[in-house]
Amino acid sequence: MSIDDDEIALFRATVGTVRKLEKDRIPPASSARRPVPLQRHLDDQAVMDELANGHFDFSSLENGDELQWLKPGLRPKILTRLRRGHWRVQDEIDLHQMTVKAAGASVRVFLNEAERDGLTCVKIIHGKGLRSGPSGPRLKLMTARLLSRRDRVVAFASAPPHDGGTGAVYVLLKSRA
Repeated sequence: MSIDDDEIALFRATVGTVRKLEKDRIPPASSARRPVPLQRHLDDQAVMDELANGHFDFSSLENGDELQWLKPGLRPKILTRLRRGHWRVQDEIDLHQMTVKAAGASVRVFLNEAERDGLTCVKIIHGKGLRSGPSGPRLKLMTARLLSRRDRVVAFASAPPHDGGTGAVYVLLKSRA
């Protein structure tokens, strides 16, 4: 089948001026946005808030259990960075051979001084509680309870194995700025 000259002229008159495309593909007019699972985010946040604000029973701690706590509303990445040693430990206290009462008083004084001096990361060596008997690691338990109740404590986590492991805890303090 052949197209005669009249049909070609009619086509060109109807279509008008034509220009060659620079690309073979034409991008879509608008890309569809992916739906945002808002309710899922709200549910996840509610669970995190409940875990952070709810009462955690530190009394169930075992000798080898890791400690970790993060102030409600903060990003979990802070806790990860703390556990990995992102902040330099600026001071430390060793509670070995202390009674629970003496250790509690010492930790309070230590934290007050650290806050006064503007320190942001300190280490508390509480021991693993291997000789605590059936009552479990009492200094570790006391340390966790005390730290979770301090306003200026942002987070705390068990130190890495090379720096005391589950027998020590890194404490991140709120900066004064």
